[in-house]
Amino acid sequence: MFLCLLIFCSANVFAATTTDTLKVWGNCDECKGKIEKAALKAGAVSADWNADNYQLVISYNNEQTSAVNIEKEIAAVGYDTQDVKATDDAYHKLPKCCQYEREGNKQEQQ
Repeated sequence: MFLCLLIFCSANVFAATTTDTLKVWGNCDECKGKIEKAALKAGAVSADWNADNYQLVISYNNEQTSAVNIEKEIAAVGYDTQDVKATDDAYHKLPKCCQYEREGNKQEQQ
């Protein structure tokens, strides 16, 4: 009986885990650390950002947070995401090496 209950509870936990890929702009290893830290702070259980393609792979419990909540936290530290743009104030607080080309500047973000 206990084993059945344990299996049932485990299945419910795994069913609530979602993995998504988000586009997040940035430049360097310092950006990587800040982006991943913000994602974890927002409830991601794992986060891995790739500077070459701007892809952030996140896993999270969708009963506790959402991709949009994670994007909002990332934007709050200065990084634009595919759905949430950082405020100009947050962006300008980034170190110069982390200030990536934003939409409307010379280079179009893809």
